[in-house]
Amino acid sequence: MNFGTTLALGAVAGGTIVLGLPIGRLKAPAEAARVVLCAAAVGVLLFLVWDVLSAAWAPIEAELTNGAGGGALAGLSVLFVLGISTGLLSVVAYERFLSRRRAAAGAGVTSSRSLATLVAVGIGVHNLAEGLAIGQSAASGALGLAAVLVIGFALHNATEGFGIVAPLAADAQRPSWGFLLLLGAIAGTPTFIGTAIGWAYATPVLSVLFLSLAAGSILYVIIQLLGIVARAHRSDLVAYGVLAGLFAGFATDAIVTLGGA
Repeated sequence: MNFGTTLALGAVAGGTIVLGLPIGRLKAPAEAARVVLCAAAVGVLLFLVWDVLSAAWAPIEAELTNGAGGGALAGLSVLFVLGISTGLLSVVAYERFLSRRRAAAGAGVTSSRSLATLVAVGIGVHNLAEGLAIGQSAASGALGLAAVLVIGFALHNATEGFGIVAPLAADAQRPSWGFLLLLGAIAGTPTFIGTAIGWAYATPVLSVLFLSLAAGSILYVIIQLLGIVARAHRSDLVAYGVLAGLFAGFATDAIVTLGGA
């Protein structure tokens, strides 16, 4: 996979975030449809986090198998732990900051559009890690993983649009298409940028770091989506959606493998 193709795939993975943004212009999106979509995204992400962590763990497992030990094993292990922890906890810290801003908004300090922009910025931060993982995987020759990452990230980025426009629900005036596209650019463009950076710097060390960062950010999204679907009190729809997404993830991986990637 050449550099241009990799960049194009990174753009696709980040660009799908605009698919969820039109919800901001709807007055009452169907609750059941939103629950099923979010649950399906959880299923895809469960497969994805397993796939990403497996790839991140592979260099460490190789060191263990070869009996090399020493500094290389210790360094990769530390990066693995730090990457997952940073990918998850950094977004948690941002969410706590955002919650404080939301509380302040009750006193009229922050507008709903400012909050939506802050959400887009936060999503863009962890989308950068996703782009790094895509570029790193493609550059290192793991084309199957890169393809699955693109598909998985594209699917869940489409659902992240819901989270961006959620603060706008309180607005009496619907947001303009221009403003929605701006939010999409803020949240989605870092995926493209991260893909370019990940391609340019392909080493086992950065592979472990970038993939574990992506895994941590994916875990955060799973936690958030589960919280959203739990509020609907429709465990049946959640179960159907999760199963559909999980099996779709494995089916996608099987197709990629059969294709020789």
